[in-house]
Amino acid sequence: MTLVDRLRMQAGSCRNAGSPLTADLLVGAAEDLSRGGPTAALLGPLEDDPHGSVPPLRFAGALHRLVLARRAPGLAIHYPSVGGTPGDVWPAARDVLEDQLEALHGLVARPVQTNEVGRSSALLGGLLHAAAATGLPVRLLEIGASGGLNLNVDRYAHEVADGVVLGDPASPVRLHRPWRGSLPPGVRLEVVDRAGCDPSPLDPSSTADRLTLTSYVWADQLARFERLRAALQVATDHPQPVEPLPASAFLARELAEPRPGVVTVVWHSVVRQYLDPEERAAVTDLLLAAGARATPRAPLAHLSMEPERFATGEFRFPLTLTTWPDGHARVLGEAQGHGPPVVWR
Repeated sequence: MTLVDRLRMQAGSCRNAGSPLTADLLVGAAEDLSRGGPTAALLGPLEDDPHGSVPPLRFAGALHRLVLARRAPGLAIHYPSVGGTPGDVWPAARDVLEDQLEALHGLVARPVQTNEVGRSSALLGGLLHAAAATGLPVRLLEIGASGGLNLNVDRYAHEVADGVVLGDPASPVRLHRPWRGSLPPGVRLEVVDRAGCDPSPLDPSSTADRLTLTSYVWADQLARFERLRAALQVATDHPQPVEPLPASAFLARELAEPRPGVVTVVWHSVVRQYLDPEERAAVTDLLLAAGARATPRAPLAHLSMEPERFATGEFRFPLTLTTWPDGHARVLGEAQGHGPPVVWR
């Protein structure tokens, strides 16, 4: 699949996910790239980048970062994230490419860093299932944790029904009616330990890293901006440790011995595509080996929310839970790419 095709496919995904601005931007980039316009100078070198590294979203994030940094005023008038109104965005974006090509070369080389707080609604339900199955408090380990915002899952207000709020009712992060279908078990959730890893972790207290996280939120989805800003407030009071480690090194250490008295939950969301085949295989092997060592007093759970693509090109995001020592795997439900609504089975 050519990069032009990938831009068009990602545009369709963005439109389906409620971001017509990002879709229009990527359609314009695809057409310009196919004609050899300024987009070719920027994105042409990315033609052979792995599909999972998502060059179209790196491109959109790079432009958004310039807008947020007040370096692209002509483009900013179309970006609701800075008070603009969506319009004919591509001509303004093309001007930025021509004027700031050197800066954009460095920005599109960065990996996508989407620490999407909405996915915490899927994580919360999965943790409740794991806690109900074991009767134990949770030790939470996240791979590909970015800034560690979802490690604060129980410090957000999840308003799952009228008058029913799970987590912290006073939290500035409020997810309204994130669940549908057969709801997860109503058990007490206690997270007693939490840690994460990422090859390039971000610091929520850093102005530059906050800008990075914000730039990867689609500019016309203001509710996601508000969730992110609120989660950064929570992170100020509850910073979470995210080590600069590959997933395999982190899990090799953390899962070396069973941990009695807790259910150890390894969690990741939209991470697998960024791992090379050797790293994916190593993570699988480590989980299976740790599962073989698990006991009823020291159980292990693997909770994942990863995309699956249909033949039509559309994606779904099943939430899958595997528990040991029994090795039982099941799909708990299905989410949207950025989390809510999560439809439980």
